[in-house]
Amino acid sequence: MTPERAQFQLEPWAVPLRAALLPKLTAPFSTGFPPGFVDACVYPLQTGGKRVRPLLALAGARACGAVEPGPAVWAAAVAVELVHTYSLVHDDLPAMDDDDMRRGRPAVHKAFGEATAILVGDALLTGAFEVLSSVSPPATGLAMVAQLAVASGHQGMVGGQALDIGVDGPVRDEQGLMQVHRAKTGALIRASVVMGGMAASASPDQVAALRTYGEAVGLAFQLADDVLDKDEDVADDGPPSYVRLLGVDETLRRACAERDRALDAVAGLPRPDALHAIARFIVDRDH
Repeated sequence: MTPERAQFQLEPWAVPLRAALLPKLTAPFSTGFPPGFVDACVYPLQTGGKRVRPLLALAGARACGAVEPGPAVWAAAVAVELVHTYSLVHDDLPAMDDDDMRRGRPAVHKAFGEATAILVGDALLTGAFEVLSSVSPPATGLAMVAQLAVASGHQGMVGGQALDIGVDGPVRDEQGLMQVHRAKTGALIRASVVMGGMAASASPDQVAALRTYGEAVGLAFQLADDVLDKDEDVADDGPPSYVRLLGVDETLRRACAERDRALDAVAGLPRPDALHAIARFIVDRDH
C-alpha cells in the first residue's frame, strides 16, 4: 500500500461534504415557488446516493490545490448534482425508463404526478445554471456554464439518452455502446472534474489532466456498472451492455485499465488523493 492510499480514506472525507452539500442543493428552491412545487423540487434531492459527481468536482478542485472548497467550487458541485438529479427524474418517467421507485422511494412522477415531475426536472436543470451565474470572477462562471451546457445537452447527456432510446436505431455493437455511454454518462462525469478544477483556478495543463481523468473514469464507471449488473445484462433479452458484447472478464479488465489511465492522468497534480480514491471506488465496488 502506497503512503497516499494509507493516509487518505474516501468516506471520512466524503461524509461531511455530502452533509454540507444537501442544504446547498435545496437552497435555490427555498423561495419563489408555490409550496407544493417546492416540496416536489426538493424531494429528489433528498434521496441520498453516493453523490459521485459533486464529489468529483470537489476532488478536482482539491487536486489543483483547493483543499477547502470555496464558493465557486461549491457552485460547481451543486450544479452538476442538480443536472444529474434532473436526468434521473426524467429517466424515471413512463415515456422513458418507466421506473416507479428511485433509491427506495417512489419516483417523483409517482409521488407528485407526471406533469409535475416534468416541471421538476425543468426546474432542477435551469437551477443549475442559475447557481453558476453567481460564480466570481464572471469569466470563470461563464467557462463553467459552457462546460456544463455541452455536457448536459444534445452533444452530451441528452444526446446519449436519445441514442439509448433508439432514435437512430438499436445499439448493436461495441462502438455504438461506447458512443452512448461517453455521452449519456461520461460527459457529465468529465465536466464535473473539469469544472472543479476551473473553480480552483487550474492551469490549462491541469485542466487537460482532469479532462483525461474524467474521460477514463466515465468509461470505467459504465464498465464496472455492467459487471455489477452482469446477471441481468448477459441475458438474451437484457439491455445492450459490455458484458453481453465482451464477457465479464474482458469488461472488468477494461474497467481496471481505464481506472489506471485515470490514476496516471492526475498523478502529477498537487493533491490527487481524492481523485485516486474515487477512481478506485468506482471500479473496485463489489462485483
